Amino acid sequence: MADDLHELSALYALDALAEDDRVRFEAHLAECERCRAELGGLQGAAASLAFAVDGPAPPEALRARILAEAHAEGQNVVLLRRRSVAVSVAATLAVAATAAAVALGVWAASLDHSLAHERTTVGILGDPSARHVALSGARGELVVAPSGAAVLAVDLPELPKGKTYEAWIADGSVHRAGEFAGRTITLHRHVASGAQVMVTVERAGGVDAPTSQPILRVRV
Repeated sequence: MADDLHELSALYALDALAEDDRVRFEAHLAECERCRAELGGLQGAAASLAFAVDGPAPPEALRARILAEAHAEGQNVVLLRRRSVAVSVAATLAVAATAAAVALGVWAASLDHSLAHERTTVGILGDPSARHVALSGARGELVVAPSGAAVLAVDLPELPKGKTYEAWIADGSVHRAGEFAGRTITLHRHVASGAQVMVTVERAGGVDAPTSQPILRVRV
């Protein structure tokens, strides 16, 4: 029963628990430092994802379908929590990532991400020991976990067709770190202390080296 309660943090943060589970979890939360820390991390993840909130709204029919699927997944997680801890945690993180994305306007990015990618992104944003580096010249922040895994949460203008934003990591040489639409991206390479993360505008499909001046720079 104690393990079951530990697994309810994400659903509680999303206000997706049934009334009896919510009451049980709140009583448990008052005595469990581990769950309080985990809950704080999930709330931090939501705050970072909020930098993408000004993106285009989804069509109402699509939004309703995603919300219905997220609600159904939440019920499945409650049923699954009596299985192995690993399976329950993976499912909970997937629901947390999907529901937070819908609520905060980053639904389009969530549709393209695999379960593994969602887990990585939420894990970095929710890590209480991660560094949060504010951006200069754009609204957002770079979040770097102790391992060097990093998420760039930013709000950049929509680009014309045929163009893409591309992230780079400069640490003596310049490395590709992924293409994105100007919102949240989990960088494809780890970021070492002292490295610089840059963003350029490139042709769709990406390039092997920057072809334009960076529109955004941030040093870790």
